Amino acid sequence: MEKPTSATSSLVLRGLSLAAFVAITLFVFSVRDRAAELAVYGYPGIFLVAMLSSATVLFPAPGLAIVFGMAGVFNPLGVAFAAACGSALGEITGYLAGIGGRTVVERTDIYIRLEPFVRKYGAFAIVALAAIPNPFFDLASIAAGALKLPFWKFLLAAWCGQLIKMTLVAYAGSLSLGWVFGF
Repeated sequence: MEKPTSATSSLVLRGLSLAAFVAITLFVFSVRDRAAELAVYGYPGIFLVAMLSSATVLFPAPGLAIVFGMAGVFNPLGVAFAAACGSALGEITGYLAGIGGRTVVERTDIYIRLEPFVRKYGAFAIVALAAIPNPFFDLASIAAGALKLPFWKFLLAAWCGQLIKMTLVAYAGSLSLGWVFGF
């Protein structure tokens, strides 16, 4: 019996990553209408909503709106922390898509511009792109996986960027809702 080659192992890993990406995306897409209901469970609910919102690669989801609204009810720093943890874990789907095969997005103009940025700046690019609300972070996650950025670096960078963004959104929600409704 022959020992599996590195190419075979790589092909199996890519196939499994792509299958996981498709399964997670289909699941999240199927429960997207019920995601807001999870927020009533406090910080764990916020964590789950953020994770599900970030797991939808290239599909819009209500994550930031939930963070904005829940920060008027809960401690904004707790909301930001729960949302950043969930969101960073949800971004793993984009990373897996990059490992599994980037052929679907690699021909898009924005991916062509983002890929060299992620290649050059690595984890710093992930932090910067995760910290600002933009639809391109999914493509940066795919690029990070395709470029084989170490998983722990990707996850830590995504968490740091998400924490910055979620803190700003949570405090904006807390302050504006408190100002408008007198909370």
